[in-house]
Amino acid sequence: MQLRRGDVLDGAMAILDEYGLGDLTMRKLATSLGVQPGALYWHFPNKQTLLGAMADRILDGVDATPSADTWDAALTELAYRFRGALLAHRDGAELVAATYASRLTTSPARDSFVTAALRAGLSRAHAELTGYALLHYVLGHTVDEQSRLQLAELGALTRSPISPDTATENAATSDDDLLDGDPAIRFDFGLTLLVDGIRRRLTAPASS
Repeated sequence: MQLRRGDVLDGAMAILDEYGLGDLTMRKLATSLGVQPGALYWHFPNKQTLLGAMADRILDGVDATPSADTWDAALTELAYRFRGALLAHRDGAELVAATYASRLTTSPARDSFVTAALRAGLSRAHAELTGYALLHYVLGHTVDEQSRLQLAELGALTRSPISPDTATENAATSDDDLLDGDPAIRFDFGLTLLVDGIRRRLTAPASS
């Protein structure tokens, strides 16, 4: 059977979801597809371009026009959609962050943030910077979130997460910095801070 580009991408996504980004090698991918490693390079000249294609697949649809009626709700909807796409795949945030840093992904996810920021009334320059700020916030938070999940799977966390609003009498441990509550709560709080900052800028005097 002729190996197609989509077959290679499907195989790579399967390895990512089952084993994680660290175990995704061209040799392992070729073995899983029953081909020699050289066959993969007809479709992807190197691993970096494969990772870029994987990032594009992970982010497919995240830039769709939000259904929200207001700019702040639109930014929030886009941020949650972006986070959900990353969490849908093991090490999804780490992979996408790497491809954004190396400019390998063609996903217009950041542009969707820029469009919503322009809708709010920010200047083009500030909307562009807002797009980067939100992109990096979602990526950074979700990389951390997925890393903690892996630590928990390995038994590296000695206590279960607690709510940041719940008092505890347990003695401090070396894991205290990891026990800061539900990641969704932390994500929402940080996102609200960013949106509130945009709102503050919009209402601030022109000289500020």
